[in-house]
Amino acid sequence: MLTSITEGILCCLTGKTANLVLPLESSEPSDGFEYVEVKPGRVLRVRHIVPERQPIETEKQVAEKDNADVDCYDKDSPISNNDGDSGSIVHCKRKITVYRNGQLVIENLGDVLHSEILQCQDGDLEPCSTVEVELADYKEIASSPDPNPVPPPVPPPPGEHKPAPPPRRRRRKPKRTVLIDSKRMISSCKGTHSDVALFFVHGVGGSLDIWSSQLDFFSRLGYEVIAPDLAGHGASTAPQIAAAYTFYALAEDLRAIFKRYARKRNILIGHSYGVSFCTFLAHEYPDLVHKVVMINGGGPTALEPSLCSIFQLPSCVLHCLSPCLAWSFLKAGFARQGAKEKQLLKQGNAFNVSPFVLRAMMSGQYWPEGDEVYHAELTVPILLVHGMCDKFVPMDEDQRMAEILLFAFLKVIEEGSHMVMMECPETVNTLLHEFFLWEPDMSRKGSSKTDTEKAIAASDTLHTLKNSKPVNK
Repeated sequence: MLTSITEGILCCLTGKTANLVLPLESSEPSDGFEYVEVKPGRVLRVRHIVPERQPIETEKQVAEKDNADVDCYDKDSPISNNDGDSGSIVHCKRKITVYRNGQLVIENLGDVLHSEILQCQDGDLEPCSTVEVELADYKEIASSPDPNPVPPPVPPPPGEHKPAPPPRRRRRKPKRTVLIDSKRMISSCKGTHSDVALFFVHGVGGSLDIWSSQLDFFSRLGYEVIAPDLAGHGASTAPQIAAAYTFYALAEDLRAIFKRYARKRNILIGHSYGVSFCTFLAHEYPDLVHKVVMINGGGPTALEPSLCSIFQLPSCVLHCLSPCLAWSFLKAGFARQGAKEKQLLKQGNAFNVSPFVLRAMMSGQYWPEGDEVYHAELTVPILLVHGMCDKFVPMDEDQRMAEILLFAFLKVIEEGSHMVMMECPETVNTLLHEFFLWEPDMSRKGSSKTDTEKAIAASDTLHTLKNSKPVNK
């Protein structure tokens, strides 16, 4: 999602060059922490909190749940849980066409009630509806009459040589066409629902400790929460081989964590580089991922490491530059640079990563599949959270992400920056909780014009690019 320079400064180094990892045989779960061996010798620290729910499930219910195969979950069947909650079935149908000149056209063809999707409950979430406007502009151009029509050729008189016919204009053929036809159950997710799990994924240089406020808040509400340390981060093992930190290697680690802890309805929350992994999991497991939250993740572009980055310097040089990197991140990652922000950087094990891991992480950000088409194929509801003071991720990147996604709600927090979940924990927690409880109101099927106008007006207040043209990459 981010460029190498932008994402790498996120690694606020403290000068330490090694991670503290407990031996696997002595790492019994304590205070919600577990150590999971995703591959031989590759151990990740995971904070896993399972709340105590009342009434307590019977042994028969536990056995039935353990025997259930999450991979065989029927996406067309209503989701049921202990509280008898059921949601709304939304039909998603769209056509994505990519032309050889790089032009991208997205057409929503299904019976999705756009007014119901765009107008969120309480009017707190401002959605983006630019895809429809963009398509309307494109269709108007395609269907409008030619302002300078060419008159038909006049036949020559008899006996004269017939001139050669004008060359026929070759019809443009698409390079690739993707058709999506999906039915999805979108329901309210409450902490008392035993089939709901929240996964929190941090970015480069962070750790699960950056989610401390969110983990404590949602676990107290009764949610089951899972937050891993990426390899080389926090208290996970740090292999001394660069191949261990490529996007695909880290994605496979998170796939193993997801398969281990997944429930029927899973919500993925990612920050910065962690948004890419959430997108990957949502694409790989569309029937199991219920909703996604992207916090300062950037635009829907394929990942590619920068060859002219400071993080291509040798590890020893990066170690010497670590104080400068820490100060740069404090200035750019937080809206304010006071004692509170400095304490946030030092608390726990956050932002403690070796220069070798930092360099390998930046060089391993190669993910060509994660382009705009890849993101446009997602049919899961997605909440985009952007800190207005973020100097790493420009506002227009998250706006473009909201344009490409089908169910996208963009929320801007004015007093927040790149680390908005640490700066404004109460605001972020409330916003996320409202999104978890949200579901589309399909009973208002006929009254859509007014809601649509309100939704578009809300998008205008966020400076969405309503008159943007098809993308040229």
